[in-house]
Amino acid sequence: MTATSELDDSFHVFDTTLRDGAQREGINLTVADKLAIARHLDEFGVGFIEGGWPGANPRDTEFFARARQEIEFQHAQLVAFGSTRRAGTTADKDPQVKALLESGAPVITLVAKSHDRHVELALRTTLEENLEMVRDTVSYLRAQGRRVFVDCEHFFDGYRANPEYAKKVVRTAADAGADVVVLCDTNGGMLPAQIQAVVSTVLADTGARLGIHAQDDTGCAVANTLAAVDAGATHVQCTANGYGERVGNANLFPVVAALELKYGKKVLPEGRLREMTRISHAIAEVVNLTPSTHQPYVGLSAFAHKAGLHASAIKVDPDLYQHIDPEQVGNTMRMLVSDMAGRASVELKGKELGIDLGDDRELVARVVERVKERELEGYTYEAADASFELLLRAEAEGKPLKYFQVESWRAIVEDRPDGSHANEATVKLWAKSERIVATAEGNGPVNALDRALRVALEKIYPQLAKLELVDYKVRILEGKHGTQSTTRVLISTSDGAGEWSTVGVAENVIAASWQALEDAYTYGLLRAGVAPAG
Repeated sequence: MTATSELDDSFHVFDTTLRDGAQREGINLTVADKLAIARHLDEFGVGFIEGGWPGANPRDTEFFARARQEIEFQHAQLVAFGSTRRAGTTADKDPQVKALLESGAPVITLVAKSHDRHVELALRTTLEENLEMVRDTVSYLRAQGRRVFVDCEHFFDGYRANPEYAKKVVRTAADAGADVVVLCDTNGGMLPAQIQAVVSTVLADTGARLGIHAQDDTGCAVANTLAAVDAGATHVQCTANGYGERVGNANLFPVVAALELKYGKKVLPEGRLREMTRISHAIAEVVNLTPSTHQPYVGLSAFAHKAGLHASAIKVDPDLYQHIDPEQVGNTMRMLVSDMAGRASVELKGKELGIDLGDDRELVARVVERVKERELEGYTYEAADASFELLLRAEAEGKPLKYFQVESWRAIVEDRPDGSHANEATVKLWAKSERIVATAEGNGPVNALDRALRVALEKIYPQLAKLELVDYKVRILEGKHGTQSTTRVLISTSDGAGEWSTVGVAENVIAASWQALEDAYTYGLLRAGVAPAG
């Protein structure tokens, strides 16, 4: 369980995804989930992982017990979270403090009240007793061999109401032996200039080592965290992907990237920053939330370029429209092809796809015009790279890429008297000079078509057995209304090694789906290295 970090103790990256991040609406972590996330965070190289509140619920208690046995931390130290002792007792007799020790965590974070009104109204005790609660709990845990951090809850609001008392809490915690006193913007209402001013003053007046914990209610959590670092904080508390209560916490990934790439601080072990995009997406999978495509640094769109003007500049020098090399954080540059595309966009996209367009200006111009025509009809290629590659190859080779020739298809939905439905599809096609007729049932007409196409082709192309439809999106396009509307379908398909998207547009959802399915199977065979027919 004990980690041996190659970094010194001068700056802390402290992750609280398993505790504060788990309070996000829609996240409900099992013990297995928490163990998986802890492994990802340790692999990323954070210094501290706050695992939860042992004793407060059985799940967190079990997590600490299993983490001791099942995880050999390479970089991080596990942290148990709890509160200062209750009023009117002593730390050595408080069962909650005892549970913190029994967790076996080498580091303990204590939440303490630093806002005078919270002390009097929430704790229902005196300001002096609150200071004694901090002093007693910190000194007791230190005497038991634990490292202690203190989170000063509602610190900035408390500082605004009663700055001298807020600073007394900081001094008391530091004097009792707390290694770091963390100033918490619990309500998330502060702005960067305010954070910087308060942290600077508190640091000068108390001499304590300070940390920052910022909520994102004003959309400033990352900026507030960095403002605190500018003011002298050497401990940052964050959550993966910004998960947290209400709108979330300071996002671990842009904070770490800024510290490493913009501030030049070495806060991760060597080479770990390049794992950032993968780790971000892996944690999103564990919590069962779709990764944000527009998240800084790690989002799918973080280095995606659509405008023709941008593409022209990037063709000369990618740095002209990118603030860093995306490979530094494990991401990649993407060119989006749309009706805004120019020649440079198509050339760069072709290069990205491994298709050398050479100096064929006429070919590039044809592709640009074809894309613009198709997007006017409702197609979108920025979200369907596979369909664009098939279009590009068709223009470059003078004919579409074909593995099979469709004679006809049909889908039937039967409404039965008992209220159930039967969905059946029939596909007639030619492949390798053989006429094939296949029929299949499905849980919907599109699923039935997918199965019928698979039945028809798998004997001839066994590579298709690996293909799996993983996402399906339908959009009714503007221009017409009701049953006369034009429909666009986007399908994502996987072969276990990668994923690609295809698009179809038609007057109805079944026809649009068929187009996208045809492209999906064609591209899957291309990926598998199968030679096209004829």
